[in-house]
Amino acid sequence: MAFVKNMNKQLSFNDRTNMLTERERKVLLKSWSAGFAEHIFPLINEERFSVLYSDNPASRPNTPVNVIVGMMILKEMNGLTDDYLLESVIVEVRYQYALHTTSFAEQPVSDRTLSRFRERLYAYEQETGIDLMKEEMESLADAFAKMMKISGQTKRMDSLMVASSCKKMSRLELVYRCVSRMVKAIQATGETERLDKRLRKYLDADDENNTLYRITPNETDSKLESTMTDALQVLTLTGEAYNELSEYQQLKRMVEEQTEKTEQGWKFREKISPKSLQNPSDEDATYREKAGKKHKGYVGNFVETFDDNGAIITGMDYEPNTHSDIAFSRSVIEAEVSSPEQPVTILADGTYGSDEMMALAKQNHVNLVTTALIGKTPDPIMSGYVLDDAKQTIDRCPAGYTPISCQYKDTTASIYAHFNKGTCSTCPLRRHCGVKFQKKTGLVHISVKTINRAAYIEQLGEPEFKQMTRLRNSIEGIPSVLRRKYRVDRMPVRGYVRSKLWYFLKIGAMNSTRVLEWTKKQASFLYFCSFHAFHAVSFFFSFENRQENRRIDLLAVS
Repeated sequence: MAFVKNMNKQLSFNDRTNMLTERERKVLLKSWSAGFAEHIFPLINEERFSVLYSDNPASRPNTPVNVIVGMMILKEMNGLTDDYLLESVIVEVRYQYALHTTSFAEQPVSDRTLSRFRERLYAYEQETGIDLMKEEMESLADAFAKMMKISGQTKRMDSLMVASSCKKMSRLELVYRCVSRMVKAIQATGETERLDKRLRKYLDADDENNTLYRITPNETDSKLESTMTDALQVLTLTGEAYNELSEYQQLKRMVEEQTEKTEQGWKFREKISPKSLQNPSDEDATYREKAGKKHKGYVGNFVETFDDNGAIITGMDYEPNTHSDIAFSRSVIEAEVSSPEQPVTILADGTYGSDEMMALAKQNHVNLVTTALIGKTPDPIMSGYVLDDAKQTIDRCPAGYTPISCQYKDTTASIYAHFNKGTCSTCPLRRHCGVKFQKKTGLVHISVKTINRAAYIEQLGEPEFKQMTRLRNSIEGIPSVLRRKYRVDRMPVRGYVRSKLWYFLKIGAMNSTRVLEWTKKQASFLYFCSFHAFHAVSFFFSFENRQENRRIDLLAVS
């Protein structure tokens, strides 16, 4: 299938909008489809997806890519299934108007259009590591921000846990499923003779219920050990002959993650890695506990650019949920392009902040403002140390005294400062500043990070910083919207690559909804201005006419 750009931009004589009545046309132009057709659809970059198709012009042309991507955004915006969306595009003029297909004699989509396009995207990312949909959604977001004249100097960042749709399994069920899937895979190859009587029971449908559900709590441990023994037997039986099967790879991975070798043979691990296999049906999902809650699946990150003109999510990312907020913070800061004259301010919660991130942000001319810092909170008195950055020494202590001598140790990034012992012994801050009395002096051994951390925590109490942290609070509503309206925890796909595509489309749908709301406000504002301008002009001319009539009456009287 060859890539061909959508060149159908002119209306034909048989265009469906020409057959509408005046009333129907007014309703159409006031609906969401008009804003989508004018402000969103033209911004979709078809060329980006040309790599998914053949460059042979003699082959059959593709379905217009901007129509497919537009349909995928509309699907998420309106919460539709593929089938319902297809029916809507075929028969409803609003969807056709939004996608610029009203002049098509037959709508250029079928019941497999979206699924085949998604498969192309999955295969391309697995082959190259390039996520085309993420690039497109971020490109659209940048275009939306320019359209809405958002400056881009202030951003806020947050994340949310995205649940996998796979079932939460017990340890026994996980081991049993892996063994059962492998035994059935061996049967599918026609080599059932490899299986002894003990392993053939996994082909019996009743054995699953008898092993997993029809047992008492006291039998769980013995069943678990017996099932793991079967798993080891299957691996020994097959060797590397089935290495290419996903069932074999999952079984091998499960055994390595759940057991460890000992002198007596093997035993179950007491601590299981969060990255271990959670369910064979979603081998990319990971486990994490956050804020006292247990999560199985992935984590999504988003960066919202905002000012008085509006807000658009311009940055987005998606990883297994073992990926930390600090790692997201690092990637966002490193990707930020700013200058000392116009630094970008990023507002985030405390999980995004650390001493390393603050130093990286300063290096990249980014003002990272977090509600707290990860790590131990120092004594507030530590912020009173005045540093000489050029010499990397202490100029004054919190009480205002100058050290007798001072030395910076590069290996530990810390400062050794000696103060007058008599002065320190009578200082009211001696219990807080970290001084240790030696034979002749009072020694302060303190790291530069501790001083900077204390200074930052003190800044957080200032009115300016409190106002910035209040601006961050608005982003807390995005995870709720993604869960309630866009059902991000109930995506009908499993696996990292597949669910990531759906996540980015949901972010794109949210941005598109904001653009449509913005266009409505702009239209209302223009109507308001034109209405009052018309009445102002009418009043002026009416006033002029009254004055002219009055002059004529005066002349007639005279």
